[in-house]
Amino acid sequence: MDQEGLKARLPGSIAARVQSAKLSDGTATLVLDVSGLDADARAGLEAAVQDIIGAADEVTSVRVAMMADRAPAPPQPAKPRVIAIGSGKGGVGKSTLTANLAVALARMGRKVGVVDADIYGPSQPTILANTGERPQAEDQKLIPVPSKWGVSVLSMGHLVEPGRAIAWRGPMAGNALGQLIDAHWGDTELLLVDLPPGTGDVQLSMLQKHKPDGAVIISTPQDLALIDAQRAANLFDGGKVPVIGLVENMAGYACPHCGEISDPFGRGGVEAAALKGDFTFLGRIPLALEIREQSDAGTPTAAGDGPQADAFARIAAQIADWLDGKAT
Repeated sequence: MDQEGLKARLPGSIAARVQSAKLSDGTATLVLDVSGLDADARAGLEAAVQDIIGAADEVTSVRVAMMADRAPAPPQPAKPRVIAIGSGKGGVGKSTLTANLAVALARMGRKVGVVDADIYGPSQPTILANTGERPQAEDQKLIPVPSKWGVSVLSMGHLVEPGRAIAWRGPMAGNALGQLIDAHWGDTELLLVDLPPGTGDVQLSMLQKHKPDGAVIISTPQDLALIDAQRAANLFDGGKVPVIGLVENMAGYACPHCGEISDPFGRGGVEAAALKGDFTFLGRIPLALEIREQSDAGTPTAAGDGPQADAFARIAAQIADWLDGKAT
């Protein structure tokens, strides 16, 4: 008896599920498609085939194999693109720039998250107004903490008690960075990583394990800061991470009484350094009391309007254009 002969003995609804059938030395072997059937229906189908085929004179035993199309795996969210925000020197406004760029990009419609990788001095929970909140975990991965500015955040400041010092050696800091980046970021399409100052273990971990798509370097105009900023830019450039550009912070102070502009830290140094190093100069952020006060209050300047917000928005727009250019 051939395949068609075996199928002919079965009711049409069962025969339609037969993928193959053969009879050899009295043993009938049938492969059935059981897609869409639950466990009880599959058991009933197998029993029916056993009874019907087993009743044939030339059949001494029946073997039934069942197969079903696997349900397609749910689509995995795309891995977010990563932009490192670095500086060679502390105190140049890197965390403030990171938070405000994230908010400005979110206002442009980008789905942005922030990783506060400054393990020893986390600032993002303060600037983005979610201090004291704790991230949940799922499948041994952290779930970022939302903010009212449309930017999700993960920071060591969310994981340790406020005011508690973190005294970790380099490998521990690198592992912490990995947990913050490899989190459940959902539909976030862009991560801004607020790096600690310098060119140490965290920066090396970033380059080696979490290769950023690009980097932005921030500095104040004075010579000492510029030397360190150049070193940070060279670190990324040497690690084959494109430097999107350099930002000059604390550039120009407007007197609140007369409106005269002065430059306590100098002006133009970062632009000159960018030109010398063949990097793009992204723009200047003024030295403004409002930016400091708004950062301390958890109301990022970029969330509002005015010349200071515009300064962040112009830089964010250049980063967005760079990303879009790289995507084509």
